[in-house]
Amino acid sequence: MGNKVVRDNFEWVYTDQPHSDRRKEILAKYPEIKNLMGPDPQLKWTVSCMVLVQIFCCYLVSDISWKWLFFWSYAFGGVINHSLTLAIHDISHNIAFGNKSARWNRYFGMFANLPIAMPYSTSFKKYHIDHHRYLGGDGLDVDIPTDFEGQFFCTPIRKIIWLIIQPLLYVLRPLYVNPKPITHMEIINAIVQFSFDFLIYSLWGLKPIVYLLAGSILSMGFHPISGHFIAEHYMFLKGYETYSYYGPLNLLTFNVGYHMEHHDFPSIPGSKLPEVRRIAPEYYDTLPYHTSWGRVLWDFIFCEELGPFSRVKRECELAKKD
Repeated sequence: MGNKVVRDNFEWVYTDQPHSDRRKEILAKYPEIKNLMGPDPQLKWTVSCMVLVQIFCCYLVSDISWKWLFFWSYAFGGVINHSLTLAIHDISHNIAFGNKSARWNRYFGMFANLPIAMPYSTSFKKYHIDHHRYLGGDGLDVDIPTDFEGQFFCTPIRKIIWLIIQPLLYVLRPLYVNPKPITHMEIINAIVQFSFDFLIYSLWGLKPIVYLLAGSILSMGFHPISGHFIAEHYMFLKGYETYSYYGPLNLLTFNVGYHMEHHDFPSIPGSKLPEVRRIAPEYYDTLPYHTSWGRVLWDFIFCEELGPFSRVKRECELAKKD
């Protein structure tokens, strides 16, 4: 349990991210993939049902004991909340209502945000654009851990702690790495969210709020579904910075596991990403991929080659100009 990670720095590369070139090559060979782009008409109904289920659960948990409240937060409510964060991920790409209705997507993201208990959707959108545009970009992609994280969380025990506190790190890291001014949409997001929280508290007391908030924190930390945070971009094999996951948990996570396909075609809904792989199998079947997020977490914790430094990093043009 005391083996220390052997990496002491990121994997610095001096090439552009591979997704843009692969996208152009695939579209030249398979132009029919363009037909997959656009909104997913089912997304808004699926998300609405999930939000309503969580509101109903708020009523159900108002009288249960605290130990069962935390159990159901981790085992059930947290799964829905984590899934909603991934729905917000799709919504941030205007998948709910299309690019021509960007503002409706922002407002619907706030609606999907309600059971998460803390304002999230608008800030996520603001930074997620940079993650796609400047993948691995130093000082731009806030998905990349800081130097301190790489240096300190370097043993199995510390990596477990790092996984547990992922929700906190995802909140604080952007403020340190790439702070941006607060937008009026973020203010609206906060007003809507805290008004909802107050309404739930007024109706059913404190326990439903704890149920929602604990579910969000626990499911984003040390939880089987949170394996996707590690699976997506941590360098399990040298030279590969994005990985897909092909397994059953995609059914609960809007196909976020099809992450190579998503970065190649971010305007294609998660529900249609398996079709991308079916149309162009030669571009994906030959790449390394994961089949278990649980195994991803196990390997990340106990393999001395893996740690927060196991990320590809590059300097991007905007960073150089700054």
